[in-house]
Amino acid sequence: MSMKRTNVYADPEDLAIIKEAAKRRGISEAEIIRQGIHLAAMANRVWDEPLFSRTFEGQGRTPSRAEVRDVVADAVRREVDSGSGTAT
Repeated sequence: MSMKRTNVYADPEDLAIIKEAAKRRGISEAEIIRQGIHLAAMANRVWDEPLFSRTFEGQGRTPSRAEVRDVVADAVRREVDSGSGTAT
C-alpha cells in the first residue's frame, strides 16, 4: 500500500504521549499516528449499509460497556500483534 505524506499540527502534550508509547511498544511514532488517523477515518466514514441491517445470534442481552471495551481492545491487540499495523 502506498502512503501519502501530510503535515498536521499537534498538541505538544499529545506528541510527548505518542513518543513515550512508541518507545514502550517498540514501534515508530509515525506508526502510532497512522493508527490514529485510521481510527479517525473509520469513525467518520459513511457506510453504504446500516450497521445493524443483519441479525446475529447473540447472548440475548446487551453487553456492558466493559465487555464491549474488552472485546474491541482484544481485536486491536490481535491486529497489532499480527504485524499489519492497521485494521482492515
